[in-house]
Amino acid sequence: MKDYYREQFRKWETAMTILDLLLLLLIAGVCGALAQAISGYSRGGCLVSIALGFIGALLGLWIARAMSLPEPLPVLIGGVDFPVIWSIIGAALFVALVGFLSRPRWYR
Repeated sequence: MKDYYREQFRKWETAMTILDLLLLLLIAGVCGALAQAISGYSRGGCLVSIALGFIGALLGLWIARAMSLPEPLPVLIGGVDFPVIWSIIGAALFVALVGFLSRPRWYR
């Protein structure tokens, strides 16, 4: 019986190719750059935008699942769903929070 389930799992198991990984990094970078443009606080370059895209995807999906909201625009890349809309929303919230905490405050 265990072998049957292993075979069923192997049918669904796919490996991500280099092209899939590069495409995923590109989409995450675009989502992170859009989030930086929306929030108005941009520090860093391409690698920061890619990291923000992935952090935004995690944060956005967490918020969406906590509020029982659907995933409006998932992109399937190499067997992995990447939530574009929630990535932009989550990254914009994260960038706004970082910008709020790191800006200098003027004291009188």
